[in-house]
Amino acid sequence: MLRGIVMESSLYERDFYAWTLEQCKLLKVGDFERLDIVNLVEEIESLGKQQRRELEHRLGILVGHLLKWDYQPEKRSKSWWATIREQRRAAQRLIDQHPSLKAYLGEAMIEAHESGLDLVVKETPLNYRDLPAEPIYTLEQLLDPNFPDALD
Repeated sequence: MLRGIVMESSLYERDFYAWTLEQCKLLKVGDFERLDIVNLVEEIESLGKQQRRELEHRLGILVGHLLKWDYQPEKRSKSWWATIREQRRAAQRLIDQHPSLKAYLGEAMIEAHESGLDLVVKETPLNYRDLPAEPIYTLEQLLDPNFPDALD
C-alpha cells in the first residue's frame, strides 16, 4: 500500500506463464503499445545468460571427468568415458546452435576449469593442491571426440 493506494501486482509477478502467453499474443497482433517492455528486456537478457550458464555447466562436467581420467588412471571406467562423450556432444551442440557463444568460450573455459576442480574434489580423494590450478586442456581437446584415447 502506497499513500492509501493499493498497488496491484502485475501479471508478470502473479503468473509468469500467463504473462508470457499475453506477451506473445501482443507481439503476434502487433500491439506494441501494451507490451511489458521492461520485463521483456529482462527475460530476453536472461535467456542469453542461460545459454552461457549451460555451456559453462557442460564444459565443467567435461573438464572434471577429464581430470579424473588423467589423475586417476587406475579408476577409469566406461561411465567416465560415457560422461566425457555426452558432455562433449552437449557442449558442441550448444555452440552449433548458438554460434555467438564462441566469443564467450575463453571465459567459459576458465569457469569450467573451476567447476571441474570442484567436481573432482567432491567425487575423489584428490584435493585442490593435487590438481592443476590453471586450465590444462585446450578448446580443441575438449571438443575432440578422440581425446583422450577411448577406454579399451
